[in-house]
Amino acid sequence: MSRRQFLGSLTGTLIGSTIIGSTSPAPPPSPSEGEGDGWGHADRCPPSMTVAEARRRRRFPNVVLRTHENTAVRFYDDLIKGKTVMINFMYTACKDDCLLTTANLAQVQNILGDRVGRDIFFYSITLDPAHDTPAVLKRYAHRFRVRPGWLFLTGTKDDIGRLRRAFGDDPSQDIRRSQHLNMVRYGIEPLERWEGCPALVPSESIARYITWLEPNKQGVGCGGVDSRWRRVVDGRRSMDSAACQRRFEPYRDVRRD
Repeated sequence: MSRRQFLGSLTGTLIGSTIIGSTSPAPPPSPSEGEGDGWGHADRCPPSMTVAEARRRRRFPNVVLRTHENTAVRFYDDLIKGKTVMINFMYTACKDDCLLTTANLAQVQNILGDRVGRDIFFYSITLDPAHDTPAVLKRYAHRFRVRPGWLFLTGTKDDIGRLRRAFGDDPSQDIRRSQHLNMVRYGIEPLERWEGCPALVPSESIARYITWLEPNKQGVGCGGVDSRWRRVVDGRRSMDSAACQRRFEPYRDVRRD
């Protein structure tokens, strides 16, 4: 075979391969395409989303909840995405720790002042959705003089269970609701900084714990808090029963249900 004949046959082979390759079927889509993210999101992560954004989105189920103002919201998209938040689980029929916790968190709201609703948001999620309708939660919030920036939320039992698991809790504990873990979780979602503490530590301490997560540590917005609590070792002493009761006194009428 001459050199010219060899080059001609090679060119024909390459052209034929290109045509065959261009008409071959595309590979099947990966199993994850179009199946959502596994956490109940209605849509999968956009292609332009960074790895960090996708990881943050998948950390929490985007379940639909309803506020005490009877507004439907999605947990991730509407409540925590891009925000600093504080979250606790409660139920309105509780006559002990939940009442004291809500009273204590109302004091935290007072300490943080106008930052609540502007760059810090509070969410209290019921463990008793069958009883705690939006109307019941609204009355409860009103008695504790809750201001904008703090929502009380209900949803389906299954969805609330998924939220509890996302925060490391065991929903089976709620078979006896009086035994649920009385904690508050707080975090800065875009920075993936999450912490928690007992719900009945001093309100000044909870406010400080939240601001400690902030890169610029803005402080709690209440002059003198640090000096008043210098006597408390690391701000972590639990409130004794008498102190809890004193903080609850302004909200005593909540027991009238």
